[in-house]
Amino acid sequence: MLKLKIVSPERIEFTGEVESVKVPGTQGSFEILKDHAPIISTLCKGIVEYDGQQLPILGGFVEVQKNQVSLCVERQA
Repeated sequence: MLKLKIVSPERIEFTGEVESVKVPGTQGSFEILKDHAPIISTLCKGIVEYDGQQLPILGGFVEVQKNQVSLCVERQA
């Protein structure tokens, strides 16, 4: 399991455990699974997907480290 935290300027959008997270990276979409290598990446406009949920974003950043995934995103109004 991954520990996922999604934060926007307005609020904490989600926090909890998930199986996987798919994010719209600026170099293309990628999926984060358990034991993913550490990474920091920028995100572009698109959809963040986790455990059947979809969250539209305008952009942001993702950091993965030791099965903890942190997203700082800008949401659409």
